[in-house]
Amino acid sequence: MTNQAVPCKVAAIQMISTPVVEENFVTARRLVAQAAQQGAQLILLPEYWPIMGRHDSDKLTIAEAPGGGPIQAFMAGLAKEHKIHLIGGTLPLISQESGKVLNATLVYDQSGEQISHYNKIHLFNFTRGAESYDEARTILCGNDVTTFEAPCGRVGLSVCYDLRFPELYRAMGECSLIVMPAAFTYTTGKAHWEILLRARAIENQCYVLAAAQGGEHPNGRRTWGYSMLVDPWGEIKDVLVEGEGVVSGVIDTQFMRGVRDSLPALQHRKL
Repeated sequence: MTNQAVPCKVAAIQMISTPVVEENFVTARRLVAQAAQQGAQLILLPEYWPIMGRHDSDKLTIAEAPGGGPIQAFMAGLAKEHKIHLIGGTLPLISQESGKVLNATLVYDQSGEQISHYNKIHLFNFTRGAESYDEARTILCGNDVTTFEAPCGRVGLSVCYDLRFPELYRAMGECSLIVMPAAFTYTTGKAHWEILLRARAIENQCYVLAAAQGGEHPNGRRTWGYSMLVDPWGEIKDVLVEGEGVVSGVIDTQFMRGVRDSLPALQHRKL
């Protein structure tokens, strides 16, 4: 059934996170406040927003136990202060496997209560020349498809590399909004980021909100940026190419219903 939620404003935060958690707190606080002042009711932070370490293992040093820690307290406080739904990009949570963390998305409501938790399922692995990444060295993958109810309707949670696996989004059911916190590399982002985001919006006939890391980081890594909001017809409603800032727009469920009524592809599925 199509969700009947009323239109609401959403925003994605783009950052260039550093290895220093406190520096990233300052940036996130400023940009979330800016988005809230612009009327956003739901705000999305990027993947790895609390830390982009100089080494992959740096995230292990700040990993928190579920339910407690300075990063979680910071996010809960922001949500309560601004009376928003805050989707906290990702942070490292302690896992059951030594030497690995969960790359977790936590969601907070207007009272600062945690209402949802998603652990990134698909772990990035890419090698081309001197450029090499393997998240499985330090991250334990999740297993559960996760959605929650927000002012804009049902929201599906996914992270970065998940974007390449359309079956994940089919498993969410009919959402009004899919969120995509990410730290796409410059190489893969330039090639595939926009087309994948627009494809997920078109095939699921819903909005897609993507919050990216976007620029040159102190660890030498360059992330692609291009945070954006895409509508159910695949049109980009707002985009930020590079640097810190806010992307925002309205989730118009009436428009979404119109797309689904005129082209009822979701009803035509056979598999």
